[in-house]
Amino acid sequence: MTDLDTAPAAPAPETMKVPRPPVFDDLEAERQHRKERLAAAFRLFGRFGFDEGVAGHITARDPEDPDRFWVNPFGMNFKHIRVSDLICVDHDGEVVVGDRPVNGAAFAIHSRIHAARPDVVAAAHAHSIYGKAWSSFRQPLQPLTQDACAFYDDHAVFDDSTGVVLDLGEGDRIADALGHRKAAILSNHGNLTVGHSVDEAAFWFITMERTCQAQLQVAQVQGMEPVLIESEMAKHTSTQVGSHSAGWFSFQPLWDWITKEEPDLFD
Repeated sequence: MTDLDTAPAAPAPETMKVPRPPVFDDLEAERQHRKERLAAAFRLFGRFGFDEGVAGHITARDPEDPDRFWVNPFGMNFKHIRVSDLICVDHDGEVVVGDRPVNGAAFAIHSRIHAARPDVVAAAHAHSIYGKAWSSFRQPLQPLTQDACAFYDDHAVFDDSTGVVLDLGEGDRIADALGHRKAAILSNHGNLTVGHSVDEAAFWFITMERTCQAQLQVAQVQGMEPVLIESEMAKHTSTQVGSHSAGWFSFQPLWDWITKEEPDLFD
C-alpha cells in the first residue's frame, strides 16, 4: 500500500518519474532550497488570507547550523516576502543574517520546538480565521473527512495559554504538548504545524485550516449529526494522507502555481 492515495493506480513506467523530496550533498544548495520554499510558503499564506497584522511565522532550520533557523522579518507582509528578505536567528534570539528584527513570539515558540524536535525542519503558525475560531472550542478535530484523517491521533490541544507567547517557558510547554505529533491547536490562538520539510509543514497548515473550516460548517447544521469515520479506518487513512511524503507531495502543485504567478519571490 502506497503512502500517497493520489499515486498512480498501476505501476508507473520506468520513463515516468514520481517526484520525491530532493537530497543534497551541498549545504549551500540545501539552504537555498529551504529558503526558496520558505518564501513560497509565505506567499501562499498571504494569498490564502492567513496574515493578520504582524502575527504569524514559518521557520526553516538551517542545514549547516541546526541551532539556527530562517524566518520572516517582523512586520513584513507575507505577500511581499522574497528569499532575500528572510532573516536567520540563532539559539539566543540574535539575528545573524539580515537587518530586520525577529518577532519575539516566533522565537519563543519556534526555538523551543526546533530544540525539542531534532526531526523538525520547519514549523508554521498563523492566526488564520478558521483555525483560531476552532481553537476557541479547545477540542481536537474529528475524523469527519478523508483529509481530516491526516491529523487523526496526530495533533494536540494546548490549553495553557498566557496571552502573546513571549516567554520561553510557554514555548517549552507548547513543544511538550506537541510531542511527536505534526500539529497542535493553540487554544484561543490558532494552529501550529511542523514537518520534515518546509513543504510538509506549510501543507499541513493549509489543509488543517480547511479541516477547521469543514468542522465549523458541520457544527452549524441543525437537526443532523455527522457520521464520523470509524477509528480503524481513520487510522488506516492517516497512513495514506498523513505521512511525511504525502505532505511534501501535496505541496508541489501549490509550489508550481505560486512560483509561476509570483516569480519575484526568488529575488
